[in-house]
Amino acid sequence: MLKQTVVNKLALISVYLIAFLQGLTLVSFPASSAVLKQMHGFTDAQYGAIFLPQVALAVLGAVVGGTLARRLGLQPLLWLTAAGNGLSQLALAASVWVMPALAFPTILAGTALLGFSFGLGGAPLNSYPPRFFPRHAPAAVVALHTLLGLGLMVGPLLAEGFVRADRWAGFPLLLLGLSVLLALIAATVRLPPDAGDEMDRRRITNPPLTSGAFWIFAAIAVLYAFAEGAFSNWAVIYLREAKALPAGVAALALSVFWAAMVTGRLLVAVLVVRVAPQVIWLTLPVLMAAAFLLLPCANTPALGLGLFALAGLACSAFFPLTITLASARFPDQVAWVSSMLIAALMVGVGLGSFVIGPLREWLALEQIYRFSTLYPILVIGLAGWLTVAQRRVAAVVGM
Repeated sequence: MLKQTVVNKLALISVYLIAFLQGLTLVSFPASSAVLKQMHGFTDAQYGAIFLPQVALAVLGAVVGGTLARRLGLQPLLWLTAAGNGLSQLALAASVWVMPALAFPTILAGTALLGFSFGLGGAPLNSYPPRFFPRHAPAAVVALHTLLGLGLMVGPLLAEGFVRADRWAGFPLLLLGLSVLLALIAATVRLPPDAGDEMDRRRITNPPLTSGAFWIFAAIAVLYAFAEGAFSNWAVIYLREAKALPAGVAALALSVFWAAMVTGRLLVAVLVVRVAPQVIWLTLPVLMAAAFLLLPCANTPALGLGLFALAGLACSAFFPLTITLASARFPDQVAWVSSMLIAALMVGVGLGSFVIGPLREWLALEQIYRFSTLYPILVIGLAGWLTVAQRRVAAVVGM
């Protein structure tokens, strides 16, 4: 019994640590931006281009992962996720040692591997927590995304430490070693059985592509990605160029955004035990809209930092709760649905990253932020419609 308890704990820890690893590796390339540009002489255009394979392969990985989860099960996808993250870090470190002409293709291969692993990991990472904690599924999923966010916070600090020690390559190599260890554990530990089982797998053949509710959840994920990207991708430029605040304040605002996101997820993980997930889910986009409306007033360092903290808090648990509620709506297709929502998120990230750039030719960033209020407003409308529709179905079933 004691041995079984230890194995179960190791399985749980491995899943949550792989989520932490995802955060570390996702930020590894941006955290190494200065080193890459200095070491390899990348132009701004080249540096921006390295993230295109990441977005494209993340969508592909999510689509493939949703299908493979039904055919192979979740455990192979879990250790493949960790292994793929490790290979991405191997490519990042190897860019130091390859011929100069191969540095850029090597980095492109690294971000492609990273994106594919992120997409592939959507199914197992969002499916296992509810199986570990079936009575507290929303809190379990939010807690996992909290660790992912913590990795996003810690990664730049780790990278900076290695850079200061003049041992930058040690950063991706450390993540490579952690990836190998977690991949081995995930491949050998006994994880909870897949929800489908053989009987369910024979019964369930078609994903819910014909369900209007699924497509609304997907649209919500895309709109959320637009909103988060508008906050995170343009924070530094907005405060530095549009508001003429010091560079240090602008950089700190982005850190505050991510810190608030992690803090918000921790708070929601506790709060969701007592408050219905739908209530929190519908409240967060209201805070997003408030942040967009108030950001044009960020004329002082205190206001800038405070408003990006509000934005981070507003974004914090919205996507994890979206996955949780969509999974509850389609309980027989949790892995597939979570994978597709990850794909929708990455589509939103990719589109959002490029849309704002051209818009700046015609609109000031203050105007773009005001216009971006439309994203959470649409989310509120769609989410409210889903909630009302779900209550009507429950009422009919209960009669």
